[in-house]
Amino acid sequence: MIKDNRVYKIAVIEDNIGDFILLQEYLEETVISPVIYHFNCYKDFLSFSEKESKFNEIDVILLDLSLPDKNGEVLIKDVLKISPNKPVIALTGFSDICFAVKTLSLGVYDYLIKDDLTATILYKSIIYNIERNKNLIQLKETEQRYFDLFELSPQPMFVYSSESLNILDVNQAAIEHYGYSRNEFLELKVENITSLECNNDLKINSLTKEVRNAFICKHKTKNGRVLTIDVRSNEIEYKNQKAIVILANDITENLRHTEAIERQNQILKEITWTQSHVVRAPLARLMGLVEILSTEKNSESEKKEILGYLLKSAQDLDEIITDIVNKSKFVEL
Repeated sequence: MIKDNRVYKIAVIEDNIGDFILLQEYLEETVISPVIYHFNCYKDFLSFSEKESKFNEIDVILLDLSLPDKNGEVLIKDVLKISPNKPVIALTGFSDICFAVKTLSLGVYDYLIKDDLTATILYKSIIYNIERNKNLIQLKETEQRYFDLFELSPQPMFVYSSESLNILDVNQAAIEHYGYSRNEFLELKVENITSLECNNDLKINSLTKEVRNAFICKHKTKNGRVLTIDVRSNEIEYKNQKAIVILANDITENLRHTEAIERQNQILKEITWTQSHVVRAPLARLMGLVEILSTEKNSESEKKEILGYLLKSAQDLDEIITDIVNKSKFVEL
């Protein structure tokens, strides 16, 4: 039989020296150089976990469920409490299926009957549960990263069910921005905070992924304020169900500023057009009338008539300038 050349550090908590020697032989039969820490009772294992840094290096724990100082369910719970991130494989001489199920439900990774044990069975259980534990640790780390990204995001975020549209989770930024408490949020459907024009987008499954992943939507806060939201969404699996995670970027104020700038630009365009077109007419008349007055051939009655035209053109020009000034007041530089 080809032996595994990887280094495994294994804690064996077993008070029966005969059973321990058999376990040791099984391990040495399948692994080239297993590092085995043997403990006769729970107290010794507890002391090792508290005082020895080597405890952190242990890959797996083989636990006899009947020790001199502790046994059964109490023993399992205490060992798991000491080593929450290590796989524990229970060893027992009893083949009680109900107790086996109970043991696994407490958090033990595997349940092996001593009388049925072989080197191969033990090796497979150790390898499987070490790898399983690595995957579970990675999953927990992934969940923690998700939690950090979700909860610590300065932008409002929430998760809702793809099928029921029930809101499943929200971050603190969403609670503060929308005005609902966390419990109030979790009693809502996503349609309760979205306007009618947005509900259809959320319910139609035939929408393309691109459309559903990014769109502008209207949301309502608890006090009824309507917000314009730039939505970014993605499909995820949340607690074993299909869900959508939403990043809600409130662009209400940005749009207000943009609209104000557009209004100002329109006013400036009107002022520019007025200056280049409307002002020219009375200004041209004034220049022409001044040219006529500059000649000495005009009679007194003609001069009086021209002065009247000059006054009228000046009044027209004054009205145009006043209108430009009034419009300029609406432009915030």
